[in-house]
Amino acid sequence: MPSVNPSGDVPRAVRGWAVRHGASTSAARLPMAYVLPLRWHTDTGLAELTGYLRWLAGRVDVLVVDGSAPDLFARHAEAWRGLVRHLPPDPADRGLNGKVIGVCTGVRAAEREHVVIADDDVRYDDAGLIAVHRLLGRADLVRPQNYFDPLPWHAWWDTGRTLLNRALGADYPGTLAVRRSTFLAMGEYDPDVLFENLELIRTMRAYDGTEAAPAWLYVRRLPPDAAHFRSQRVRQAYDDLAQPARLLTALAVLPALAAAVAARRPALLLGAAVGTVALAELGRRRAGGTAVFPPATALAAPVWLLERGVCGWLAVAQRFLLGGVRYGETRIRRAAHPTHTLQTRPH
Repeated sequence: MPSVNPSGDVPRAVRGWAVRHGASTSAARLPMAYVLPLRWHTDTGLAELTGYLRWLAGRVDVLVVDGSAPDLFARHAEAWRGLVRHLPPDPADRGLNGKVIGVCTGVRAAEREHVVIADDDVRYDDAGLIAVHRLLGRADLVRPQNYFDPLPWHAWWDTGRTLLNRALGADYPGTLAVRRSTFLAMGEYDPDVLFENLELIRTMRAYDGTEAAPAWLYVRRLPPDAAHFRSQRVRQAYDDLAQPARLLTALAVLPALAAAVAARRPALLLGAAVGTVALAELGRRRAGGTAVFPPATALAAPVWLLERGVCGWLAVAQRFLLGGVRYGETRIRRAAHPTHTLQTRPH
């Protein structure tokens, strides 16, 4: 499949969308910071990430907030000396979600108004950085669209979720961008939730911040390994506890499947599968998405929906029987706060 990589090799269709929406695709240093919260247990991806950081450091200010163990932290400091600002999470911050603490540390330390926040598997290109910078000129928060490249079987599977989200609104990417002044003025965001990106988006909305979610702004993401993908299925389903409509839809999948089987109505199952694929295809075709989402990815939507139907029940069980879902060495009970709750929070 065509890819968008850090060298600036942008697919023609994606380049066209970026240019039509005001983004240049030529390299230039931008007055923008890039915050990467990190907590590694092994260094198997160090060489690849270092190459990306070297490319990135020529375009924006880069801050890596590293919560890794001391020996790994020291190794990272050596590898990235003179390349990025490498700092530990602020020890004054307390919370269950270490990523949120890393984000808050990095945004506070940033010296730019425009700040990209990205997971360690996100890979921007020049067009993406420039588009985000320009969008932050008129929005407090920018929500790009991730896609996987390369596309092993488990990334294909998870892309079914992405396409359904695109068809129904916007996806939840592994990267957001914020205006630093607005982020600090709203009091940052809660570090004791699981679905931290949704919490940040809702906190920004509660503060009356403006949001841009351009479906055409494609940012590449590296897929996890298959073992990590499998380990995250229930944890990701737990995110739906913060979105009641999605949760109810997920919980309805297995009863509906059982009812169709009991009634010996295979046509109902076939119709539901075809309808789900059609909805995912709408998401794939939206805003030039065919440049980064291959045709076969729409076929993953029913598979992903069935998985979510199973894992949704497991997530609810963990909530009520275990008090939350496992996150590192702890359990987190709350997926994210409702927006109306955040609106009453003092800033």
